[in-house]
Amino acid sequence: MRHGATKHDVEVQDRAGYWELVRDNVNFRRLWAGQTVSLLGDWFNTIALYTLVSQLTTGVTGSSGSPLALAGVFLFKMIPWALASPLAGLIVDRFNRRWLMIWSDVARAVVVTGFLFIDDPSDLPLCYALITAQVVLSSVFIPAKSASIPNITEPRELLTANALSSATWSSMLAIGAALGGFATAWLGVQPVFVIDIFTYLVSAVFIFRATIPQDTAESTEPLLRSAYREILDGWRHLRTHPRVGRIALAKATWAIAGGAFVYMLTLLGDRVTASALAAGIGILFMARGIGTGIGPIVARSIFLDEDRWPTVLGACIAFSGVCYGVVGFVPWIPWSDAAVSLLVVIALVVLAHAASGANWVLTTVLLQKRTEDRYRGRVFATEWLLVMSAEAASILVASLLLEVRWLDLRTAFQVFAVVQIVCGALWLLVVVPKERAAAVAEAER
Repeated sequence: MRHGATKHDVEVQDRAGYWELVRDNVNFRRLWAGQTVSLLGDWFNTIALYTLVSQLTTGVTGSSGSPLALAGVFLFKMIPWALASPLAGLIVDRFNRRWLMIWSDVARAVVVTGFLFIDDPSDLPLCYALITAQVVLSSVFIPAKSASIPNITEPRELLTANALSSATWSSMLAIGAALGGFATAWLGVQPVFVIDIFTYLVSAVFIFRATIPQDTAESTEPLLRSAYREILDGWRHLRTHPRVGRIALAKATWAIAGGAFVYMLTLLGDRVTASALAAGIGILFMARGIGTGIGPIVARSIFLDEDRWPTVLGACIAFSGVCYGVVGFVPWIPWSDAAVSLLVVIALVVLAHAASGANWVLTTVLLQKRTEDRYRGRVFATEWLLVMSAEAASILVASLLLEVRWLDLRTAFQVFAVVQIVCGALWLLVVVPKERAAAVAEAER
C-alpha cells in the first residue's frame, strides 16, 4: 500500500538533477550526445526536404508549391514508419539495441547521400523512396533508444533523463530548424544534406562508446517465422494491461489533429516571411521546438503527483487545440510589414507545443515505468505505429482539403483546432476516470 505524501515527497526530493545526470552517468551522457548531434542534422534535413519539394513543384502550383506534394514528404515519413513499427519493436526486443542504433545511424548516412542527386520534378518518386528508407531505419533507432534509457539510469534518474531527452529533441528542433532554414536559403539544399550525413556518423561513434545492458527476449525461432506471433503478443500485452494500453494512446490522441497543425506550419511559412520559404518554415519550426523544450521542463517542475498525470495529458491536448485555433484568427502579415503579427503567431505556436511536449514526456515516463523490459521495445514501437498512423491520416485529410480548395489555410487551422479540443475533452471524460479507478484499486492492494 502507498504511504501517501511522505513516500511521494521522498521520491520528489531524491529526483536527480540534469547536470548531475549528465556528469555522473557516462552511458546516458554518450547516448544523449549521439542523440543531440543526430537530431541537429535531422532538422537541417527536414527543412531542406520541405524546401526542395516546394521548389520542384512551384512552377506549376504557385509560390509555396503543391500542398499535396509537400504532404507527401510528411506521409512518406509517417506511413512507412507506422507499417514498420511492429516488426521494428520485435527487433528491438530481440537483438542488441546498442548495435541496432549504431547500424541505423550508418545506414541512414548512406541513404541521405541519395538526396544529393535530386534536382528535377521527375525525381520526386526517388525522393519519396529515400525518405521511406530513412524513416524505416529510424523506426528501429527511436524505440531502441527509448527502451534503453531505463536500462542505463537509476529510478531516481528516469524522469530527469526523459525530460532532458525530450528537451534536447526540442532544442535541436529549434536550433536545427532555424539554422537549417537560413542555411538552406543561403547555401542551398545539397550542403544541408551533407551536414546531415556527417551528424549520423558522429552519433554512431558516441553510441559505440556506450554500454547498454538489456533483458533480451530469447528465442530459437527465426525472426520472420516468429514475427507475426510475437507482434500479436505485444498487442495482447497492451490489451491485457489496460494501464499500459491507455497511456499508449495519449500521443496518438494529440496527433489526430496535431499532425495537420505541424504540416500546415510549412504552408504558413510562406505567409510570414516574404519570398523566403525556407526561413519562414525554419522560424515556425523553431517556435515549435522552443515550446516542446519548455513543456517537459515545466511539467517536471509543476506536476509532481504522478496520479494526476493522466488529467494533465488530456488538458494538454485540449490546450494545444485552443492555441492553434487562435492562430487561425490572428493576422498573417510578413515580418517585413508587421513584426508584431509574426511574434503573436510564434508565441501561440510555442504555447501549443509546450502542451504537446508535456504530454509527450509524461506519457513516455508512464510507459517506461509500467512496461516490463522484455516488452518495452514492442510497446514503444506500437505507440509509434499509433502516433504515425494518426498523424498521417490527419495530414492526408488536411492536404486533400487544401489541394481541392474546400478549405483555405486559415479555415483549416480553425477546423482542426475544434477537432483537437474535442479529442482532449474525450480523453478527460473517458480515460481519466478509468485511471483514477485503477489508482484506487492499486492503493488498496
